[in-house]
Amino acid sequence: MNNRKLIRIIATLIVATVVGGYNYLTKDKDHTTENNPSLNSSPANAPRLDHQEQVLSKIRKERKNTHARFWLETQGEVIKLLKDDTKGTPHQKFLIKLAPDITLLVAHNTALAKRAPIHKGDQVKIRARYEWNNRGGVLHWTHDDPKGKQEGGWIYANGKYYK
Repeated sequence: MNNRKLIRIIATLIVATVVGGYNYLTKDKDHTTENNPSLNSSPANAPRLDHQEQVLSKIRKERKNTHARFWLETQGEVIKLLKDDTKGTPHQKFLIKLAPDITLLVAHNTALAKRAPIHKGDQVKIRARYEWNNRGGVLHWTHDDPKGKQEGGWIYANGKYYK
């Protein structure tokens, strides 16, 4: 193998490593539409979707992707309060309906954040990490990051943030 060919192979490997590393490190940072051009891009003649419609569209698109996980901000109606999960780290659990076809589980870590005083029928806003599950998805990380490495999430209910 000549030197030129070897240099090309090494350069290709370096570029692939850098691009792969960048993609790996930034894959969870697409939690707002400002940081996610794919949510903002549309053909010039198509009507622009508002933020909530963009979130719903992304969830619908990813609902069959078992590896789906991304940050989002959304709002919905509390449709069911569930028993707290007390095994391991305690979590307040409830279901919210974002659209007729989208209901998500919210798992709010009460060891890291104050319990949100919500009731069935309440409207809540949430910033959380969506993760696929076989029932439509779960929203978690509704609290500050205890290590301070990333921006955390929150639940906004009754005029107050719980994070």
